[in-house]
Parts: sequence; structure tokens; C-alpha cells
Amino acid sequence: MYLSKILEEEKMETRKLGSNFEISAIGLGCMGMTHGFGDASDQKEMIEVIRGAYQAGITMFDTAECYQGVSETGEILYNEDLVGQALSIYPRDNYQIATKCGIKVIDGKQVLDARPEVIRTSLSESLKRLKTDYVDLYYLHRVDPKTPIELVAQTMKELMAEGKIKHWGLSEAGVETIRKAHAICPLTVVESEYSMIFREPEKNGLLDTLKELKIGFIPFAPLGKGFLTATIDPNQTFSKNDTRSKQPRFKKENMAINQVLVELIKKLAKEKQVTPAQIALAWVMAQGDWIVPIPGSRKLSRIEENIKASKVILDEVDLKNIKRALDNMDLKAERWDPNSDNAKRVGK
Repeated sequence: MYLSKILEEEKMETRKLGSNFEISAIGLGCMGMTHGFGDASDQKEMIEVIRGAYQAGITMFDTAECYQGVSETGEILYNEDLVGQALSIYPRDNYQIATKCGIKVIDGKQVLDARPEVIRTSLSESLKRLKTDYVDLYYLHRVDPKTPIELVAQTMKELMAEGKIKHWGLSEAGVETIRKAHAICPLTVVESEYSMIFREPEKNGLLDTLKELKIGFIPFAPLGKGFLTATIDPNQTFSKNDTRSKQPRFKKENMAINQVLVELIKKLAKEKQVTPAQIALAWVMAQGDWIVPIPGSRKLSRIEENIKASKVILDEVDLKNIKRALDNMDLKAERWDPNSDNAKRVGK
């Protein structure tokens, strides 16, 4: 009895998104294991990290067709291969995989393409790499302006009827697009960046729309791509193959300005006797029980630290004080140069 009680207390809580998509309260973003934050990590080590995350209680794993790195021998490393190999040893009903279509990597460049036939081909290839016959959550990674969103939604509806996907979602989509898509085939989730340093979903109507339509929200980069962990030196520089080297908020002068937020998080962490990362994640989760963050990490120790954030309690007074403090900060939180291709395909 006593042992059973301990195990129950340690068990990761779950959250239900949309109508019936139940997943661990914190997921794992796997992108950085192959690219995005410098060179790809050792793939055998990353398989063990993913398995360790599963054993620690995470059931939701996020990947994408276009998450590709390059090995030392020049071989393409598909993030989906990594996730599939790591999880295939476990009962399929015990975990959920989210992957994405709509961005093809052609000659090293990302190209938007959401035509129905392309989506179907992408899914077929993803299923092979993931070593499964269905995907729990299938996203349109970015809105393709050349393909009507209604056509995409109809394609997803057909794939659901065929049993190839269980749920579908949109990544980085605008409110109007979300409403159009949801009217054709109800969305289970929308994914977008959201954290204490990037609160755009509060300002552009995204959170209000999702709450109204009862669509779940999965924030990526809930730790501000590492900045909110209080482990990044404002004088730090990033390699060319680290996306942060291209993002305005990670310029030396902007990191120095944004340090005021890090100091607030450190102060809160000291008061609660937790880590800064746990405060940042707890804040995101406290914005609604229909929100599941997917912080990424290549270290199991960090993942275990993140999981414990689900136990951190921020009460109404805490949240009110944090909101007041955040509202009074003049942060330099821009993700991309407004004229960049990345910026132009967000929020469509």
C-alpha cells in the first residue's frame, strides 16, 4: 500500500487537449537532438535520453519531417528516425508521437508545400521512419499560402478516417486560418512559441481563440530557447548552425536588456526553492489546464528537472504579481528579423 502510494504521487500528471487527446503534462521537443542548436548530438546517446524521458514519465514526443541534421560522414540524420528507434521498444499505446508536414527540405532549403498529395507522401515516409502505422498528432508545420487551408483540413479529415492519424493541429498559424480549418475538421491543438519572454499569443488573440474553440495549446520554446534557465551568459556567442545566432533576442545587447527577466525568475525560484527553469515552465502551465509545453533538451538531468516543474504551484497572487512585473518590462524579445523568411511565414 505504501509503495503504491509513493508511485502514484510520483506519476506524471496528464492533461487533456481538444476533445479527447490525453498526454503527459509536459512533453519533449526532440528537434535539437539533430539540428537547430549546433551540431547533431551522438544519436545513440539521444536514443537513451528519449528512453530515459519516457521512463521518467513523459509520453508526448514532438518531431517533424524537416528536422534533419548531418552526421560527421555527411549522412542525413532524420529526427523521426531517432524518435522511432528510441520508442519502438515500448507498447505503442503508452506514448504519443507528434510530427509535422508542409515543409520539405530541398537542396538544403526549406520549402512550403501543403498540397494533399504531398501531405500523403510525407505521412507515408514519416510512418516508416517512426516505425509505426499511425501518428497521434499530425501538424501542418507552416501555412502554405499556395494551398487553401480548407483543402488541408479536408485531407487531414480523410487521414483520420483512414486511421493514419488520430488528431491534427496547426503550427504557428493565425487566428483566421485556425477558424477556417477548425470549421472543416476540428483541430485538437495549435502549436506556437510562448514563454515569459515571448507572450505574443496573449496579445494577438491566439490564446483567447483557442480557449473559445476548446483547442489545446502546445507551446514550444517555453524556456526561451534556454535563456530562461539562467544558464546563458549575456556575452555568449552562438555558432552559425545554431538558430539563436540569427535571432535578435540573442544579440549581446538584447540579452543584457532581457537580463531583468532572468533576475525576476531567479528571485522567484529562490522563494519557491526550485530552479529558474521550473519557474518558467510552471508559469506557462499555470496559464491554463489545456496547455502542455514541450521543452527540448539533450540531457536527461535537464528533462528530469523540467518534469518536476509540474509540481511547482504558482497561486493567484504569484501569477498576478508576475503579470504586473512582466507588463512593466521593456524586453527585446523579437524572434526573427521582420524581413526574414522565417518571420514572414509565422502567423499566417
